[in-house]
Amino acid sequence: MNTMTLWDISPWGFAALAAAALLVGFSKTAVSGANTVSLAIFAAVLPARASTGVLLPILIVGDVLAVLTYRRHAHWPTLWRLFPAVAAGVVVGTLFLVWADDAVVRTSIGAILLLMAAVTVWRRRHAGRDDEPDAVTTHAGRMKARSYGVLGGFTTMVANAGGPVMSMYLLSAGFRKLGFLGTQAFFFLIVNVSKVPFSAGLGLIDGRSLLLDAALAMFVLPGAVIGRWAVNRIDQRLFEQLVIAATVVGALQLLLR
Repeated sequence: MNTMTLWDISPWGFAALAAAALLVGFSKTAVSGANTVSLAIFAAVLPARASTGVLLPILIVGDVLAVLTYRRHAHWPTLWRLFPAVAAGVVVGTLFLVWADDAVVRTSIGAILLLMAAVTVWRRRHAGRDDEPDAVTTHAGRMKARSYGVLGGFTTMVANAGGPVMSMYLLSAGFRKLGFLGTQAFFFLIVNVSKVPFSAGLGLIDGRSLLLDAALAMFVLPGAVIGRWAVNRIDQRLFEQLVIAATVVGALQLLLR
């Protein structure tokens, strides 16, 4: 694969990638779903196929910082119930990619995200505000976890867009701000690390792409620091509104590309 090196990118292109990397750090520690903008920037500056391999290590750096920040707030029963469904979603996504072209993929993912955002808004308006995340132990909670898990695996496989799906699930499950961020941090660290061998095997990650990652990784940390500072100043209601808004923006971005 013809991966782009640091010297193949214009100064403006590198500045755009650096801003996207900073946004990855911010999204991992503050407003999840905001990194859908990062996906678009990477795909605009780099060849679309190469961009996924370059972005993956940047996402993992952000995941590590998020885990270090919110590790005490993860809800492991939710994670264990999600992973088998996510694996099934990855398989479904792989089969979907066999026949679907880019336009079908973008339209499908965008429509799914908009639908889930609408359902989440409706549920949050009609449900009590004291729901606990351990509701995942109920039959309805298990079914919801499986449904969102399959969708999360599907979207992360076909478009690296699993973040908004998991955001909608965690909000609908009643997670508060820190539990939301801690659970999602571990979830995506595990999922993204598991994708590395596949990306390397496809030639999406190599020495040249990692060199570019090394130059961009330094911008993830300040983004994470800004996010950690900001999350302490965002109340629960505003946090939920920002997450849903970021999801809608990501969905429209996919539909309108």
